[in-house]
Amino acid sequence: MRLPARRLIPATALTAASALLLSGCFTGSSESSGDGGKRIRVAMMQPPRSGLSPLSDDAFKLSRWSTAETLVKLDADGDAQPALATKWTRSGKSWTFALRDGVTFHDGTALDAEAVVRSLARAAGAAPKPRILDGVELTARASGDNVVVTTGDEDPLLPQRLSSPQLSILAAKAYTGKTVNPLGAGTGPFELVKVNGTSSATLDRYDGYWGTKAKSPGIDVKFVPDGTARAAALRSGEADIVEAVPVSQAALLDKKLITEVPMPRTNTLYLNTSSGPFKNASLRAAAREAVDAESIVKGVYEGRADVAQGLLGPALPWAAGLRKPVTRAAATDPKGASITIGTFTDRAELPEVAAALQQQLQKAGFKVKLEVREYAAIEADALAGKFDAFILSRATVLDSGDPAAYLYSDFASDGSFNIAQLKNPAVDAELKKAGAQPTGDARRAAIIAGEAAVLGTDAAVPMLHERVIQGDAAGVEGAAHDPRERELVTASTYVGS
Repeated sequence: MRLPARRLIPATALTAASALLLSGCFTGSSESSGDGGKRIRVAMMQPPRSGLSPLSDDAFKLSRWSTAETLVKLDADGDAQPALATKWTRSGKSWTFALRDGVTFHDGTALDAEAVVRSLARAAGAAPKPRILDGVELTARASGDNVVVTTGDEDPLLPQRLSSPQLSILAAKAYTGKTVNPLGAGTGPFELVKVNGTSSATLDRYDGYWGTKAKSPGIDVKFVPDGTARAAALRSGEADIVEAVPVSQAALLDKKLITEVPMPRTNTLYLNTSSGPFKNASLRAAAREAVDAESIVKGVYEGRADVAQGLLGPALPWAAGLRKPVTRAAATDPKGASITIGTFTDRAELPEVAAALQQQLQKAGFKVKLEVREYAAIEADALAGKFDAFILSRATVLDSGDPAAYLYSDFASDGSFNIAQLKNPAVDAELKKAGAQPTGDARRAAIIAGEAAVLGTDAAVPMLHERVIQGDAAGVEGAAHDPRERELVTASTYVGS
């Protein structure tokens, strides 16, 4: 599959071309409510993949809509701060969390220790586990009004782990079926009241919220995987907040409506180490040497990205100063080895990255086939190792604010997101060592050692670090611009006149 190079299409043509996609998306949703506020119309990039279960990546939608909350939240530096828990203490492998008083779920039931234990137990026993729990044995029990969380090994990062949206605390009603259903079961300032499959979702302000009442009466969400359509929604006034505006569309929008946020997100070429040509380390090295990341940054991202020096980018400024040279295998001539590279359309740049890589690898002597689908239709095959290589835009501190969890999930032998199918005892040892270190300088040094171990295998070729482009209509106030992609609409967000 060969993909055409980008063409900039006039804005009027884009609007017309996207009209059918957007028609009726937000009809009437911008009208003022009885208290004078306006509902917020949001165009999201990816539709739900698991029915909005918090045990999946859908959890981050619940977090971005401020409907589901966790015991702990993170500040800008990644340090743990109170949320549904007000304080915590550690004793060896156990942490005791004191719960906030006066919190009710959206169904009117009260937050208590048993509710927290129920949610954490369901997450710990899930198959697969939420990736924040990769390599972690976790149990929770009620101790009076408190909750005691115990891990198999001492875990200095436990409070940060509990900030992951995948460990949101929901009401008992959410757990009555085979899957977790967050409808009307959260504790946030907005209540999820309706979900229309992979098409849309509706949230209303929850007036019984324990914190500051939401300024907006509600949120109307439309899932719009097509990046051109999302940009057109902002330009035409169909949406108030648009996530992940494609680079190709940014130049067509009013500069005042877009915000560029450096992301802890790396565009990486994962190479299948267990089968196919890339089982050979020398061929993996040949692929690495063939990649020209700088031309991809300039050509595909129009300079709105940073060439990768490692898996961790400039959003983690401490990483660069700790790196040392990495020893890798020597490259060998591919001699026409045939490979299939997979990627997805949800992030508009990735098919173009794939096309560029196809040319670069062919020039180096590989025969390259591309397979491009929507993410929901390709994730299972990628995780099953059905591609020789896979291009993924991967958030590196999405879950805990700490990259150790990402490294373990993606590159440990038992990691739940091990697209590279890597099983390397030396890598496992370094990643486990990093995960065991206390927060601070020692942990950061161990994380970089783990990164070096991964890079030494050439199981992953980091290409560039992305910057997210978010669109906010002229009347939007208080929208979050969150590098970790946990917040978007908060209690402070509203649409003015």
